[in-house]
Amino acid sequence: MSATQTAQLPEILAPAGDTTAFLAALAAGADAVYCGLKHFSARMEAENFSTSDLARLTALAHGMGRRVYVAMNTLAKPGDLAAAGRLMHRLARDVRPDALITADLAMPALARQSGFQGELHLSTLANVSHQAGLGLLPSMGFTRVVMPRELSIDEIKAMARACPDGLSLETFVHGALCFNVSGRCWWSSYMGGKSGLRGRCVQPCRRVYAAKGRRDRVFSCRDLSLDVLTKTLLPLPEVTAWKIEGRKKGAHYVYYTVAAYRLLRDQGDDPKAKKEAVGLLEQALGRPATHYRFLSQRPQDPVDTGTSTGSGLFMGKVMAQPDGRTFLRPRIPLLPGDLLRIGYQDEPGHRTVPVRAAVPKGGRLDLGKLGGKLGGRFRGKPGAKGPKGRKARPGGPAQDEPAKGGPVFLVDRREPGLYRAVAALKKKLDALPAPSSEPSDFAPALPEPARRDRKKPMLMTVVRRKGRGRLPGEPALWLTPKSPQEVPRQLAPRVWWWLPPVIWPDEEAQWRELIVKMRKAGASRFMLGAPWQVALFEAPGRARPPELWAGPFCNASNALALAALKDLGMAGAVVSPELSRDDALALPAQSPLPLGYVTHGQWPAGVSRAAASAVRPDTPLSSPKGETFWLRRYGQNAWIYPAWGLDLRDQELELGKAGYAMVAHLLEPKPRSVPQATRWSRFNWDLELL
Repeated sequence: MSATQTAQLPEILAPAGDTTAFLAALAAGADAVYCGLKHFSARMEAENFSTSDLARLTALAHGMGRRVYVAMNTLAKPGDLAAAGRLMHRLARDVRPDALITADLAMPALARQSGFQGELHLSTLANVSHQAGLGLLPSMGFTRVVMPRELSIDEIKAMARACPDGLSLETFVHGALCFNVSGRCWWSSYMGGKSGLRGRCVQPCRRVYAAKGRRDRVFSCRDLSLDVLTKTLLPLPEVTAWKIEGRKKGAHYVYYTVAAYRLLRDQGDDPKAKKEAVGLLEQALGRPATHYRFLSQRPQDPVDTGTSTGSGLFMGKVMAQPDGRTFLRPRIPLLPGDLLRIGYQDEPGHRTVPVRAAVPKGGRLDLGKLGGKLGGRFRGKPGAKGPKGRKARPGGPAQDEPAKGGPVFLVDRREPGLYRAVAALKKKLDALPAPSSEPSDFAPALPEPARRDRKKPMLMTVVRRKGRGRLPGEPALWLTPKSPQEVPRQLAPRVWWWLPPVIWPDEEAQWRELIVKMRKAGASRFMLGAPWQVALFEAPGRARPPELWAGPFCNASNALALAALKDLGMAGAVVSPELSRDDALALPAQSPLPLGYVTHGQWPAGVSRAAASAVRPDTPLSSPKGETFWLRRYGQNAWIYPAWGLDLRDQELELGKAGYAMVAHLLEPKPRSVPQATRWSRFNWDLELL
């Protein structure tokens, strides 16, 4: 392979959630490693790194000619900006990573102010999902954008054709899939303050749901694996990185996936190399694989209720003898030091057990006496004896013996060869000098807030289509391809037109044409579902510029993000309803834009592009805790709604006093089959957003 060919190859970008995984990525030959810090990382459940840890790891990587990217890709609350800026200042001073991966639009301004000189990469959580938005990014300081996992190869090619000078594309090739689109999921947050946009997701999509007596994991996705299909990406020079997901994975997974994709990139035309790469991926301890929507002509539903989607490699089920002793006959050989998980991660009673001695394929691994149902609990006084002599753990899950029929997963391995390579790198790491640990005194400069006239906020009522009767407050409709035919021309100028949270590459031309039609009909006020949708508005002739607001799906939550929206041409913004009371009420005094807030109606748990073939639209689904949801399709997107809506109407006066100019009610017609909710949600208003 020539030097010219090598220079044109995309980098293999590996995840690292701890030091061992970082070193495994280097040992496997990753061109770059991405990782998170203890704060402001979208994978807070990973071990992550301190700046002092990361300084030495980065020095080691740079000494080997590798790059390091640090993810600071969470939504920032109003009070987070100073802490985030100090962290960036310490990164710039002590760590000097090659790039920051960011999602919140406050981060470019913080990076400039803190003296960070590296690249800025825009996370997939920012949801740049169509071509026009790419042209906005270089002027904002971004040099790379991470594309959504939902794109097909044809859509990736369309994004590549539209990619402007100074910007490159990064695409996922392997790893876990979320059912909802990244940056368009509020499920975990709506259930109790643990926000996926802040790295705290509790993965409610992985749970079992029941509909009409059938129980299944109808939202739990298989893992993305493009494997040999990555060959179709090689002719696209704009795609400069193949990203492997997995910052919560162990060193074994990182090593095997990196090694596999290096083979596919460097020797993809060699049948033996391709076979070896596929074999490596099969041993990487992931879930069953899917290429999802990558092949336009053969898209796959990422949910397959006929296969297990527990993390790790499925080894078999717990078997039992008549005397109650249990055992496993593994599907592949087990090595000393391997870690097995019995049960699913989202169910109580699951546990992890180490393998003490080698077990051949189909051999016998003793697991202990047969217990009750996996996930059972025993409560009592501390120190008291429970069933079979177990000690009571008040209020907590019992350490159950394995239950017959329970699944067993291999979740990490300890191959001697891998750990010898890691140990050699660890020795070099330990020899590096200790970095600076001085604190930072950085303080961000915030924008000049807009003037506020404290009065009762304007009410905007948003509906799907025009119905009979007068809506309270300012009328608002969701913009759809049928809007020009369904809405009388005289009504178009009076309505606020709401765009969807996601527009896909194959829809962009249709949306451009639709916006032109509506503007010719007199429409002049639009609520955008993503900041990048501003690029769809081109003034037809001498038409008056439209009034554009950033809608609540833009996830704006701090003053610097609002300043960035203003620079993009927004006249106002509806802030993220994830914020707690104190954060929401503090924001108007800092904002350079007029603000709005969603106070009532059906807020979605998430928006997905998945086929969701296991879920019937408008049919109630019940979680293990009795929570009801339903799914509804609009165009290419599936919206998941909780049966209980949002209601903060009693706070509207307080919001007005704080300076909010508008409150919005989202009226979504509920299916008749969905039972009437007995409560309303206050989202995180009375909680601390984690």
